Amino acid sequence: MRLSWLAATAVLALTGCATLSGDAPQRYLSKAVFDARDHVPPPPAKGSPEAEKDRRIFMATRALKDTPRWSLAQADNVEEHILDSYACALGYTPTRQTNPKLATMLLRMSRDVRSAVSGPKLKYHRPRPYFSEPGPICIKRSLGLAVSPDYPSGHATWGWSVGLLLAEVAPDRADAILTRARGYGESRVICGVHNASSVEAGKHNAESLFAALWSSEAFKADLAAVRAESDEARARAPTLDPARCTAEANLIGAPLL
Repeated sequence: MRLSWLAATAVLALTGCATLSGDAPQRYLSKAVFDARDHVPPPPAKGSPEAEKDRRIFMATRALKDTPRWSLAQADNVEEHILDSYACALGYTPTRQTNPKLATMLLRMSRDVRSAVSGPKLKYHRPRPYFSEPGPICIKRSLGLAVSPDYPSGHATWGWSVGLLLAEVAPDRADAILTRARGYGESRVICGVHNASSVEAGKHNAESLFAALWSSEAFKADLAAVRAESDEARARAPTLDPARCTAEANLIGAPLL
């Protein structure tokens, strides 16, 4: 199957995401440098106050079904559109034509994210919340989703990894970008496919991975090139729809978790 350039940046089905293309560049970090299983703490124990908090949040957010925030969560589920999700925060929408270096960097970084997600998921093997509590979820209850463990959230790890990268690419937009990264993770809770603590673990996972990525000279060189490319692309990009950006900002303005 021919994947779009952004679909190819997503992580394997085990993480609840799409597959990589076979000709992707190698990851930035080896397992000897970074193993996420050493950085992601265990999920809340069954019956603990933290687990009960997860349950309450899942039940409370079922009331968001068919609201604009629910629709945003459905849009955020489609990972090949992740840079469109960040467009308002970034100030423009990157494309393969305008940002080929960013496309290549995301593709390479996605291999690191894939490993960072799959290791802890297999280690903890936590079921998704909709298996134990009633209520709608914002996407189809597929077999692929069912067999992918809850903890940590792969979407949240990927969303935060992309957000942290973009905040380095466009530091003047960092606050808006990281707010969007938070909202992207929270969409998984609103969607009903992850517990809140699994989304928080995804953020922690991305932060640990991103800190480790700075040890890679290739990562730093690619980042410098992507910064220059982004500055040029942003200067030439068309103006975004202000109504869309205002509506999105209102939906994700207050932290959910």
